[in-house]
Amino acid sequence: MPLRRTTSAVVSVLALAAAGSVPAAAAAHGRSSSFHRLATFPVYLNSSIGDTAAAEISTVTEDGRTVVYTDSPGERIGFVDITNPSRPQPLGTLAMGGEPTSVAHLGRLLLAGVNTSASFTDPSGKLVVVDARTRAVVRELDLGGQPDSVAVAPSGRYVAVAIENERDEDVDDGAIPQAPAGYLAVIDTRTWQVSKVDLTGLSAVAPTDPEPEYVSVNSRDEAVVSLQENNHLAVVSLRSGKVVKHFSAGTVTVDGVDTLDDDKIELTGSITAKREPDGVTWLTDDLFATANEGDYEGGSRGWSIFSVRAGRAVWDAGNTLEHIAVEHGQYPDKRSDAKGIEPENVTSATMGGVPYVFVNAERGNFTAVYDVSNPVKPRFTQLLPTTNAPEGVVAVPSRNLLVVSSEEEDPSIGIRGTVQVYGFGVPANQQLHSVRDIPFGTLSALSAVPFSPQRLVAVTDSAYSPTRILGLSTSGRIDSQLTVTKDGAPVGYDAEGLVARKGGGYWLAVEGTGAGKNPNLLVRLNAAGQVQEEIPLSADVAAAVTSNGLEGVAETGTSVWVAVQRTIKGDPANTARIGRYDTVTKTWSWLLYPLDTAPVGWTGLSELVAVDRNTFAVIERDNQRGTLASIKKIYRFDVPATWTGTPAVTKKLVKDVLPALEADNGWVQDKLEGLAVAGNGRTYAVTDNDAIDDATGETVFLDLGRLL
Repeated sequence: MPLRRTTSAVVSVLALAAAGSVPAAAAAHGRSSSFHRLATFPVYLNSSIGDTAAAEISTVTEDGRTVVYTDSPGERIGFVDITNPSRPQPLGTLAMGGEPTSVAHLGRLLLAGVNTSASFTDPSGKLVVVDARTRAVVRELDLGGQPDSVAVAPSGRYVAVAIENERDEDVDDGAIPQAPAGYLAVIDTRTWQVSKVDLTGLSAVAPTDPEPEYVSVNSRDEAVVSLQENNHLAVVSLRSGKVVKHFSAGTVTVDGVDTLDDDKIELTGSITAKREPDGVTWLTDDLFATANEGDYEGGSRGWSIFSVRAGRAVWDAGNTLEHIAVEHGQYPDKRSDAKGIEPENVTSATMGGVPYVFVNAERGNFTAVYDVSNPVKPRFTQLLPTTNAPEGVVAVPSRNLLVVSSEEEDPSIGIRGTVQVYGFGVPANQQLHSVRDIPFGTLSALSAVPFSPQRLVAVTDSAYSPTRILGLSTSGRIDSQLTVTKDGAPVGYDAEGLVARKGGGYWLAVEGTGAGKNPNLLVRLNAAGQVQEEIPLSADVAAAVTSNGLEGVAETGTSVWVAVQRTIKGDPANTARIGRYDTVTKTWSWLLYPLDTAPVGWTGLSELVAVDRNTFAVIERDNQRGTLASIKKIYRFDVPATWTGTPAVTKKLVKDVLPALEADNGWVQDKLEGLAVAGNGRTYAVTDNDAIDDATGETVFLDLGRLL
């Protein structure tokens, strides 16, 4: 059955998982089937950097040139000009007189569902109809309850609004039923009259309290409505206002997933859960897809395709979406005991003659792309990293664009609500990825592998335990892991520096919290990853370092070198320490390194690399991300042959890495932490993704060419 078309809703060449083979239809037109990120637009640009602004659900105007998004904290909708999708421009906002929850378009009209509820027990809402060109409010329709999703029929004849009347999660621990019941509101656009479709009595779960979550309309003027908490799906004829089909979303058992929040990513657990779908989208007039987020007591961590005719799922992702997240470094371990990556929303579109489904993972911070040429056997093609909590996803086939809106907004940690734009038809650059479900993230250091020109190693920091050394190719393919052990048992360090030794084995620079029970350490490992020696810092420096300690390690001959991230007690401001440990005399000596001054936040060292016996390179970075990031640089310096005291070195700029981090058009990562010169003579760098904890979770791997 052919899939219908729908109008609903650059990773840099330096950023190194293959995007899959080119589908035949796209290849026949001589065009790539991949998507690449064109722009990231923080929506505070529509007000001010100090404003709290979110972007939840989006639509794109009929001409494909303006993104319109809901900003519930600001009780407004926002506008973004994407005439040039690589350079979005702010177009301001429009007050809604309440909390907008969804927006769609009908010709030149914008239709915003607005929550005006006084309380959970006294819900109310309206549909605000806006002229997209003049931004004049054409009319406001009383919906009688709290709206959650707005969808327009392809025919233009009807508008369907899911009236959720959501439960109060502070009452009886959120147990349902809780009155009043939700329903589907239907607007006939010829008369703009609102009618209600009763959805009670359908589900086995709390039949008196349906809470419609999301709605999508097919070419037959039929709406599919997800009743998330009820784990149920209903199909409504908008012409008759009757439920024509309904069925349970079902319960699934999913094996091979992580179910423990324990600082380990282990795909060995099993869940049995109701799907409890959130977002829905039609693929044909019979088939629709669901994002199985879960809310009340479910969530299957995947997505499904249902057949109305069959009244059941005809395909389910099982554990595959979580495995995809793991292999792309986008799995949130802290959500393992909850709903994992939490698929939130889904849409579909045909581009280049190929039908696609796009699935947003709210907690994994990504959109997964699937080729659904065979709708009962979807094929994953690409993962698109997003900013935090991607909620809205809308495709613009007329312009080969995909727009993702992300709602999380926390300026205190540099996380902002954004609209991101992706383009279709240009070859995608490869992302860092793993094979065989090797989990990765928090890559805090990078090292060349002696005598292997195309090999690198990286190490994980304290966000994961035990410490693991990961082997990867210079093309960005992680294919091995080695667990660090001490006295025969796995051990967890806050490893922030790594160097592979020419004679075999490794040195780790371990960051501590001071000279107490958790000191900064230089740790020697053998080739099997077994701890052979733990070396503390010299007593004077150990006593002066509190947090922000060791961040890099290098080896030259019989000397091992370390970098201390930030200024220690008693040292001049804006300096860091470079230490040399003589493995023969067992003594430490120290140098001062002058740090740049950051306009916002602090600056420190995050990596140390030996260029030759006397020349070293460091990463110097600030602690800012996004638009506030300013210092992401590689410097080099020479050390004296001998010295007394603590002399300062003279540094020389090698490369400002900020343009390379900006070149992928994403949210600039703060933690540029790994640097290595491989045996092929090229310099590589990597960012630490903070285990997707108060961070976007994207790992950027850079091939910087021949620098050092």
